[in-house]
Amino acid sequence: MHYAAAETYSKGSTSMNASEPADQIPRHKVFVSYHHERDQQYRDAFERMFADMGEIQIAKSAQIDDIDPDLDVEAARQNIRDEFLRDSTATVVLIGPETWKQKSVDWEIGSSLRNTESSPRSALLGMFLPTYDSGYFPYTIPPRLYYNLECGFAKLYPWTESPTAVANWIRNACIRREKIDPDNAFPSFKINRTGHRWHYGAR
Repeated sequence: MHYAAAETYSKGSTSMNASEPADQIPRHKVFVSYHHERDQQYRDAFERMFADMGEIQIAKSAQIDDIDPDLDVEAARQNIRDEFLRDSTATVVLIGPETWKQKSVDWEIGSSLRNTESSPRSALLGMFLPTYDSGYFPYTIPPRLYYNLECGFAKLYPWTESPTAVANWIRNACIRREKIDPDNAFPSFKINRTGHRWHYGAR
């Protein structure tokens, strides 16, 4: 199966588009989507990465417990967009082995792709964590992210602790956001998924 942006993933490489001077990178507010129980340490490391770089601000993470349980899925996604992703310009998905199963990740990606009166859609990219050790396989990343790789809206990169590299990837994602329409048609998760993979054509 052909998959878009595969050439951007080379595990352990941090040299992709990393040469741009940090002082030329525009200011961005970044929302991080991740598996809260398994990958909190990487989310924390990601935020620390930008402690001394004023161009990148990390937005508050959404917690499923913060969302009214009586809301339906679409209303919950709207709540995430308006309450947690307000003013964010990019969403970075941290991809571990179990990330694709999380309804919170699916909702956050879906919410970030929405245009609302209070917030325009966000750019989108994924970063493979060191714990993702199976080699790139399309059906073990969040499906909504996969479909946006296919349409060219999103790209994938390896984990790095180089703030200059990541800031440049975010900037490039924001340029794509203005030129390419995202694919947000995948059916929203209602519950967390199980199994070893999701299935192509599930929508």
